[in-house]
Amino acid sequence: MTLRRITLLRHGQTEYNAGGRMQGHLDTKLTADGRAQAAAAAPLLAGFPFDRIVTSDLSRAYDTATAVAEATGLPLAVDKRLRETHLGDWQGRTVADIEAGDPGAIADWRSDPRWIPPGGESRIDVVTRSMPVVDELDAEYADDPAERSVLLVAHGGMIAGLVCGLLELPETAWPVIGGMGNAKWAVVARRADHPRWRLSGYNIGA
Repeated sequence: MTLRRITLLRHGQTEYNAGGRMQGHLDTKLTADGRAQAAAAAPLLAGFPFDRIVTSDLSRAYDTATAVAEATGLPLAVDKRLRETHLGDWQGRTVADIEAGDPGAIADWRSDPRWIPPGGESRIDVVTRSMPVVDELDAEYADDPAERSVLLVAHGGMIAGLVCGLLELPETAWPVIGGMGNAKWAVVARRADHPRWRLSGYNIGA
């Protein structure tokens, strides 16, 4: 076991973030503020000894990852399994609009990781598809004598779910892992003598 540290970076602000709209798999773009957030995060993250950067294929994550890659000199690998939760019929709509049409649905979704938006996927589904990204990196580095660290660039909902999965939290506890600001990050790490992932930081950033 030589994969010791995983940093999970959320993308910078998009117009949908600014307008309170659900994005999911919609390929929204960074705003000028979002690009500035990515540029501010990049030199901070460049101070960590990453061995690899893997990003979601959606533009908002890819463009954020590009800023960090340029600061670190590392190439980017793209993996669509790091996409945000597919929100089905909710994509492109505001929380207020969803709540007006289906009162209580947002609260149910936020409190139950098995709850599925109409036509979408649950948080459990997101973790099921994203966890193999870490498993494959773990297997690749299993016989590597050096201690390795990777950066995953993705989305708020996916990061919250993957952190819960890596920490092996019971599903009832998943709602305690809250949202993450744009261009902020979480860190999970483990020791050689203790192979379980532990939360080292959450919602970190400039």
